[in-house]
Amino acid sequence: MKEEIRSAHRAGKLMLFVGAGVSANLGLPNWNSLIEHIAKDLGYDPSIFATYGTHLALAEFYKRKRGGLGALRSWMDREWHAPGTDISTSEIHRLIVKGNFPRIYTTNYDRWLEYAHDEFKVPYDKIASVADLVSVTDGRRQIVKLHGDFDADDSIVLDESSYFQRLNFDTPLDIKLRSDVLGRSVLFIGYSLNDLNIRLLFFRLTEMWGRSALASARPKSYVFTNRPNPVAEEVLRHWGIEMIVSEEDDPKNALTDFLQKLVG
Repeated sequence: MKEEIRSAHRAGKLMLFVGAGVSANLGLPNWNSLIEHIAKDLGYDPSIFATYGTHLALAEFYKRKRGGLGALRSWMDREWHAPGTDISTSEIHRLIVKGNFPRIYTTNYDRWLEYAHDEFKVPYDKIASVADLVSVTDGRRQIVKLHGDFDADDSIVLDESSYFQRLNFDTPLDIKLRSDVLGRSVLFIGYSLNDLNIRLLFFRLTEMWGRSALASARPKSYVFTNRPNPVAEEVLRHWGIEMIVSEEDDPKNALTDFLQKLVG
């Protein structure tokens, strides 16, 4: 592991971005499970329904048919927070909590980051809306739910319409992101490099720095993966993001080993 990322972590200058892969390590349902549930709820064969559009489009269809996403959000909340899940056994979450990350951004809706901080007794402020910004405590870790939170239906970015609205990157949380990222390195974990959503975020971060008078002083950012991808590596390097590739095939073991080396 390069000394640059270790130094940024030790200095509290490393911002963490947590994706769905981190929650998947808890054995939680994935997007395919969600689409299968939507299909059955609407009376479609899941294998056929999945060919009708992207996950976003299919969720949009559900919203139009059911008059909203309330019932689906409630189902997701139950399924993503199964009573048998013991967060105290997740070494990945323990290491995240233990790490010197003053800001943790996540595109996950679930509460497992919050539960982990509760379990390992590290105080934090959760920020999912502009209302949360007025009650943050100076010096306390912030968990920023960039794509919404199960506690607020209207905050969740799940269907096509809400996703397209997020493309503007002009909400109060986006303004906060622009402020937080200046002067800090960013580490992305739990993301697929083929996910257009995260690639757009990579691009937006590059644009944010490009518009800054401090562009030449931009700290390096990183994305961790256990799958080599020379195409993504070249593109991301151009955007100022370095790929860290594990030699471990198993995603859970790879991320655990990486965080152990980073956090100690």
